[in-house]
Amino acid sequence: MNLGFSARIDGAQIICDIGSDTALAAPVLCFSLLAAPRVIDGGVLQRRLAGYGEVVLPDIAAGQIHRLVLAYDHPDYSPKNRAWLPLGAYLRVGKTAHPLPAGFDLGVHLASMPAAAPLPAQTLPLIPPPQNWQGSGGALAFAALRPDPAFVGADALARRMGLAPLTAPDGYDARPVIDPALPAEGYVLTIMPAGLTITAGGAAGAHYAAITLLTLREATRGQLPCGTITDAPRFGWRGQHLDCARHFFSVDFILRLLDVMALLKLNRFHWHFADDEAFRLELHSYPDLASKTALRGEGHLMPGVFGGGISAGGSYSRADVARVLAHAAALHIQVLPEIEIPAHSHALIKAIPGLRDPGDNGEEMSVQGYLDNIVNPAMPSTWDVLPAIMDEVSSLFPMPILHLGCDEAPHGAWEGSPAVHALMAREGLDTWADVQGWMMEILAARLAARGIRAAAWEEAAKGKNGGIGHGALLFSWTGQGPGVAAARAGYDVVMCPAPHTYFDLAHSADADDWGARWAGVLPLDNTLSWDPAPDGSPDIAPRVLGVQGCFWGEFTTADTQAEAMIAPRIFGLACKAWERQGVTTPAQLRAVIPYYAPLFAAMNWALGPL
Repeated sequence: MNLGFSARIDGAQIICDIGSDTALAAPVLCFSLLAAPRVIDGGVLQRRLAGYGEVVLPDIAAGQIHRLVLAYDHPDYSPKNRAWLPLGAYLRVGKTAHPLPAGFDLGVHLASMPAAAPLPAQTLPLIPPPQNWQGSGGALAFAALRPDPAFVGADALARRMGLAPLTAPDGYDARPVIDPALPAEGYVLTIMPAGLTITAGGAAGAHYAAITLLTLREATRGQLPCGTITDAPRFGWRGQHLDCARHFFSVDFILRLLDVMALLKLNRFHWHFADDEAFRLELHSYPDLASKTALRGEGHLMPGVFGGGISAGGSYSRADVARVLAHAAALHIQVLPEIEIPAHSHALIKAIPGLRDPGDNGEEMSVQGYLDNIVNPAMPSTWDVLPAIMDEVSSLFPMPILHLGCDEAPHGAWEGSPAVHALMAREGLDTWADVQGWMMEILAARLAARGIRAAAWEEAAKGKNGGIGHGALLFSWTGQGPGVAAARAGYDVVMCPAPHTYFDLAHSADADDWGARWAGVLPLDNTLSWDPAPDGSPDIAPRVLGVQGCFWGEFTTADTQAEAMIAPRIFGLACKAWERQGVTTPAQLRAVIPYYAPLFAAMNWALGPL
């Protein structure tokens, strides 16, 4: 059987053409959109869950093309670009599922990279740029350093990239001198015609000096400009998030992302492995979580939401976690796990009974279209399940921080739950935000008692008594305003405002582009056009611990599709994370990125448009 499928945007509608060289009796088209679908013509919608839909089509004769017209159900949604077309489409004929071709190009259209041009005097081909560079003239012919424990991570990175080793027995002797007066991640690198010296504030600083040398060696073909680099990051938190719940990213991809981060001196990996669609970490306490939700599609607990197709997914074992942690540690990267509660918990609720009030008659719907994605804090099972998951997850990760999620509770959450109304009366709570704040405060207190700091998205500051409390670290994602407010309320904050740091957003407004559009578009320039500690709020500067890029996987169907979404925009993120206010301009960044193109090619990592 040869099947044909194509899809295109026509105004607010999606036109799908389906054909076969074999007659099909009442086939069912299964697919996913970024939000709930609606049928305009050509079939009958028989099932819908979030953006997943099943449409019964009429009989299709051999050689016939059947046209199906779809739209987004929400009146404010319309298809913006190719990523908004049906993903993971397949036909169910009788009891058999048949894959369909994608029907359109998937992923970002790559732009050609300009050749590296000579840089202005006193400009080094480094991203992020160093805090200070004083050139002295001349060059050092450089190939390698003499081996030292401080250089192991950078040397291993060079070897994984297929480059010449960074260390060799006959390399330059530049054993780092540790100076506690320097910042822990800071270093002073002096390059002279006869050799070089490294002074660092600690092991991380020496590692970053080695990364700088590796990058300069490749960019200058081994002719390092002489002078002194004095360098240290502005922020201690320089992060990149990856959503592995909507799309299951392989461990190999995660390791490659860690290498990209290391090359740009980023040091926090935010591992988002749980959401409405899956809980992908294998736990001893609740083995059903991963076994029931790791795969989605035909015959699974979760259908093919967000491009799952006939069957897709996977889970991360303890061995996988250990592999990621070891790789990250060698690159001076810490790993932050996230379990995502109380909302964004549809898969958790489906896999483990007792987390919803059986008497709840509410119809609250999440922004992704789920009717039952929020855990009920008035259920006794909630207080068995969540602490056990928190304890086990936090025990697997050495970083003493656990991200609890706490974003996007649906409007009207818990309004239909008699048990929650009784809880509110008993605890003196007036709103859903009060209930959420009460719940999160208890969970954060439990973590604090074990020496673990809670982290959460910005919404965790809502509710009576200031929300989650307990020194929680909050991530400001809708914009910088919530982060400023949280900092003034006494919270430490990581700034990750979507208009500047969400790499799943489309690069442009072109309908032939790829990506989300809810927060606008994100060209490379926008990654630089902001200050993590905004003007007019100097009082919050000590509370802004850093910045983070985020990549959400709702429209990702293959690991490689994320590469050109993340890069080159991650270069702008690295600049904001490392340098002082407003140093690098878009033109300067574009001038340096071509020097990195061979390094990314060596990692087999695609670069998107500049």
